[in-house]
Amino acid sequence: MKNNLTSFFIGIVTGIILILVLFYIFLPGFLIKENQAKYSFEETAAKFEEIVVSNNWKIPIIHDLQATMLKFGKEVQKVKIYEICQPDQAYKILTEDDERIVSSLMPCRIAIYEKSDGNVYISRLNSGFVSKAFGGVVADVMSQVTEENESMLKNIVKE
Repeated sequence: MKNNLTSFFIGIVTGIILILVLFYIFLPGFLIKENQAKYSFEETAAKFEEIVVSNNWKIPIIHDLQATMLKFGKEVQKVKIYEICQPDQAYKILTEDDERIVSSLMPCRIAIYEKSDGNVYISRLNSGFVSKAFGGVVADVMSQVTEENESMLKNIVKE
């Protein structure tokens, strides 16, 4: 009996450790999506801005991190972070006390940047994956927002 109990606990601990290792290895890939863009940095940024506006989304803020870092004496490659918002979707979350907890994830952020390989990339939070942890209104809104974001990006990213 003692051997069976010891084996059981060793199995449980081993399983937990294995799950934690797998989360550590694979979770970043699930949380953040990255795709290579089809165009140069400037073209990608211009096309993205045009697509966002034409889909009735708003761009309240654009962070030019290359320019910001230069102010601090640091040189980095081109990086822009777009804060985009779909007011009708945001309203569904921001008017509910229990749902407002995800406001720290709002507005949606999309990054366009160059890497040292000379290519341009687009990254964003995988809101669809993250939304599954919340359920209810948040899951519905975040899932719909994810679909809209991916639809807006489909013509400027490589498959």
